[in-house]
Amino acid sequence: MRPGQRLLMPVNPGFVWLTLVLALLANMLTNTVLWGRAAWAPDLLSVVLVFWTVHQTRRVGMSAAFVAGLLMDVHQGGLLGQHALAYTTLSYLAIMVHRRLRWFSVTDQALQVLPLFALAHLVELLVNLLMGGGFAGWWMVLAPVAEAALWPAVSLLLLAPQRRAPDPDQNRPL
Repeated sequence: MRPGQRLLMPVNPGFVWLTLVLALLANMLTNTVLWGRAAWAPDLLSVVLVFWTVHQTRRVGMSAAFVAGLLMDVHQGGLLGQHALAYTTLSYLAIMVHRRLRWFSVTDQALQVLPLFALAHLVELLVNLLMGGGFAGWWMVLAPVAEAALWPAVSLLLLAPQRRAPDPDQNRPL
C-alpha cells in the first residue's frame, strides 16, 4: 500500500457481478437508445471490467471478459467474437499492470489505462477491417479518451461501499 492510502473493507462478490451486469445493460441502452453505435461513444462495460480486473483479479478475469464480449457481440449483431477478443485483450493487459496501477493516484491511473483502452479499440477496428467492415471514422479516437476520463468517477463510485466505516469497538481500532 502506498502511504496515506486507506484500508478498504472486503468487496461483496455480488456487488462486483451486479455492477458488471448493470454496465452491460447501460452499454446496451446507450448503444440502442441514446446515440446508437457512435464511434466516439465510451464503452462503459470495458471501464467497469478493467476496474474490477485491477481490483479483484481473482474474481474477474479473462473468462468474464470473454463472456461479456460475447454478450455485446450478440447484442450488436456484428461479428461474433470481435468484442470478446477486445475485452479479453483488455483484461489480460489489466492483469499485467494491476499491481503497478494500484500504486498511482486515481487521476494517474486514468492516464495509465488510456493506452489499454486505445489498444482494445484498435483490436476491434482491426478485426472489423479484416472481416471486410468499414472504417468507423476518426471520431473513434475519442472513445478511449472518454473511457479514461470516466475512470475517476467509476473508481469513486465502485469503491464507495468498501470505504464505509467499520463498526468501532475496543478490540478493533481500525
